[in-house]
Amino acid sequence: MTTPEKTALIVGATGVVGQACLRHFASLPGWRAIGVARRPITPPPGAEALQLDLQDSNACAAALAGRDDITHVVYAAVYEQPGGLVGGWRDQDQMRTNLQMLRNVVEPLDRPGGALRHVTIMQGGKAYGVHIHPEIAVPARERWPRDAHENFYWLQEDFLRERQAKAAWHFTIMRPRIVFGDALGSHMNPIPAIGVYAWLRHEQGLPLAYPGGPARVNQAIDADLIAQACAWAADAPNARNETFNLENGDVFVWQNVWPTIAEVLGMPVGEPEPQSLGTTLPGQQKAWERIVNKYQLAAPRALAAFIGQGATYADFQMNHGKTGPLPPVIMSSVKIRQAGFAACMDTEDMFRKWFGQLQQRRLLPSADEARAR
Repeated sequence: MTTPEKTALIVGATGVVGQACLRHFASLPGWRAIGVARRPITPPPGAEALQLDLQDSNACAAALAGRDDITHVVYAAVYEQPGGLVGGWRDQDQMRTNLQMLRNVVEPLDRPGGALRHVTIMQGGKAYGVHIHPEIAVPARERWPRDAHENFYWLQEDFLRERQAKAAWHFTIMRPRIVFGDALGSHMNPIPAIGVYAWLRHEQGLPLAYPGGPARVNQAIDADLIAQACAWAADAPNARNETFNLENGDVFVWQNVWPTIAEVLGMPVGEPEPQSLGTTLPGQQKAWERIVNKYQLAAPRALAAFIGQGATYADFQMNHGKTGPLPPVIMSSVKIRQAGFAACMDTEDMFRKWFGQLQQRRLLPSADEARAR
């Protein structure tokens, strides 16, 4: 058995992006995949796991400085303050922590004689100020000047550019839109939180009412599609030292895809009922335990372990508390397509896929169970 020529270190392997990347790289011929996370993980078939606290510089140096096999890094880790999602995005300590975590990974690997060839990091719509500006020009393009606001994205990007200028490796910056996947306990994956909200209503005999605010034309990105893009960027000359927007290839409006979500969950659609999931879901621990017991689910009994801060993130993405009309948030993906990555996905099919996978894994009850009871 030959030793793989390329080894990808997937940092943040329990998150929605990192988990998808670890699965994908582990499935590719010629690749070895190592998932890095602070808490213990069970890696998918073909992958390895490395438990590491990215805020501990000494631990990172001890674990990585002697590695001469790691050729690629996909950095999908992010530090979010407990209970500080959205509001913490402009916090100075949070920004500095995210910079230091990246430094603690790259610096031990970026050394004379090292094997490092490529680093991929994640940014997102916040690069264009979607979290602070009432409106951004449509479509947002990578060639625009940097938006004038403080962001850990800029700290990480400047660090990479400074290191790379003196080295033989390259980097790619991905800017995905709203990310959806199957990671549990993630701070920025609304899928489990929406599933819990739906089943809490089901058990009360209520239809699936849309809880968000006014409509907004938006974009999504499937986590597996991000993984495919990262694998492409790892070797593509056209991706070297470039920044790419990344999305499914279509647009969506929450209210328009809500019937699809209700269908896959096996519930009727109700009239909209604006409410904060971030406020209401955390107090539903006992109700969630009853659902886990009743349907003999394999999901974590601790609600927080299942949804993380995903309910608060869902509020943000569903425009809770805002008044309309809201301008669209659209990022152009022409650049990455012209560079050579053209994969795409129907966003409605994406919702069917991820809710369906949670059902198949017995993390949510099936649609048949919803209709039968």
